[in-house]
Amino acid sequence: MSPRNQSVETIAAPHPRETTSLYGHAAAEAALLTAYKSGHIPHAWLIGGGQGIGKATLAYRMARFVLANPDPASAKVQEAVSLQVDAPHPVARQIAAGSHGGMLTLERSANDKGVMRSVITVDESRETISFFGSTAAAEGWRVCIVDTVDELNANASNALLKILEEPPARSLFLLVSNMPSRVLATIQSRCRKLMLRSLATEEVIAAAAEALQIDPSDQALREAAETAEGSVAHTLTLMGGEALGLQQRTTALLDILPQLDHRALHALGDALPLNDRAALRTVIETIERWLSARLRDDELQSDLPRLARFAEVWEKMGKAARDTESFNLERKPLVFSVFGWLAEAAA
Repeated sequence: MSPRNQSVETIAAPHPRETTSLYGHAAAEAALLTAYKSGHIPHAWLIGGGQGIGKATLAYRMARFVLANPDPASAKVQEAVSLQVDAPHPVARQIAAGSHGGMLTLERSANDKGVMRSVITVDESRETISFFGSTAAAEGWRVCIVDTVDELNANASNALLKILEEPPARSLFLLVSNMPSRVLATIQSRCRKLMLRSLATEEVIAAAAEALQIDPSDQALREAAETAEGSVAHTLTLMGGEALGLQQRTTALLDILPQLDHRALHALGDALPLNDRAALRTVIETIERWLSARLRDDELQSDLPRLARFAEVWEKMGKAARDTESFNLERKPLVFSVFGWLAEAAA
């Protein structure tokens, strides 16, 4: 079966811990490598940018390099021109398997019913305390990746902040964020910020082709990449076929705001059946990208009341979408609520 005929749910990028290639972020990679070579690397980095552009891939790439090369002053590190650690390397294999003793990842997990939690919980965040309080790995470095810091609840953010305030020696925190400006200010202040740009279309094609193991000249792949606004993850979703139609419907409704087409809203809600989490995510992520672009718009930046209204919609939509997914609620009320909020904010 060709990738374009698979269901939306089956087309997904390999987990970043399994991905050794990086596309389009040479400058960001060089900044991390230079800092490590100096022997005085900041203990915490906030890696920000749009969804699906390679932030977590870069974080895991850095983690592999540090754990595979624990001495910044070594000739191998000083002569390195990238953070590449090949997949057969023991450290790369251990990180891919989630078994490296010097590595901790905080990310959303499933509850006891097998449903993905909407946030990273405080109990999970507190793992950093025991992890960094224990004896270091044999090489001496301990690395924590938070993917994403946006999904920490308030208590979890505070638990992470405590360890960031007094970091142990030879510790490295790599915090991934889709909306770094919304991260707790006290966390931001303790991190070196590294902002990643959206990928160019050719970079998206190369990365997605490698993930899918298909020819980069595939026409369906190019069409998906040109629509995905620099996101590899979104390109892979669009290759499922159904997702492209959902994105087009959602974009058409966004384009006419603050007007609302109630018939089209009903049709979009009807196209989101229960138990189809991928379809719901496609619609929400399309709206999130639209909102993200508005929040970065120079004209909107000068209109603080309107900016605040859009930021409030982002928060409300995120909570409502997480509740809808977690409790498997009807999708249509969410669609009408979100577009109602957007219309009010855009008026």
